[in-house]
Amino acid sequence: MKGPPLTLSEGDPAPGFTAPISGGGTVSLSELKGKHVVLYFYPRDDTPGCTREACGFRDAYDKFKRAGAVVLGVSVDPVKAHDKFITKFKLPFDLVADEDKSIVQKYGVWGQKSFMGRKYMGTHRVTFLIGPDQRIRKIWPAVKPEQHAAEVLDAIKAASSKG
Repeated sequence: MKGPPLTLSEGDPAPGFTAPISGGGTVSLSELKGKHVVLYFYPRDDTPGCTREACGFRDAYDKFKRAGAVVLGVSVDPVKAHDKFITKFKLPFDLVADEDKSIVQKYGVWGQKSFMGRKYMGTHRVTFLIGPDQRIRKIWPAVKPEQHAAEVLDAIKAASSKG
């Protein structure tokens, strides 16, 4: 499993954004300064891998909250699709609607993919852990949805213990 050729590195400032979120309203990365932010990019609402990944974050959500982290899922789906996905799987965190693809492009996760021999453009499954200083602490360029939430939580705990 290989992710996209990333343009950002650990230690880089996280690209800022303001975007619509599930349930109405918007979120800005700058509003979250001082917290760890788990920014996970996924291809599409209510598809098998994306659902497993989202439910992993859902099931560990209380641990993320206790660690002082904010979880945000990002896809190019519209808010309406996000709202259905959240309701169906009882997701306790916001999903960001990046319909104009500005965030996926800033983070370098939009690119060519292939499925069953067909090539197309889409969002790669990549996660960024952004530190309280708004710098990228860790990048997971190739995510296995089943274990992913635990890996991210471990990285937040490790980052927090370093101060």
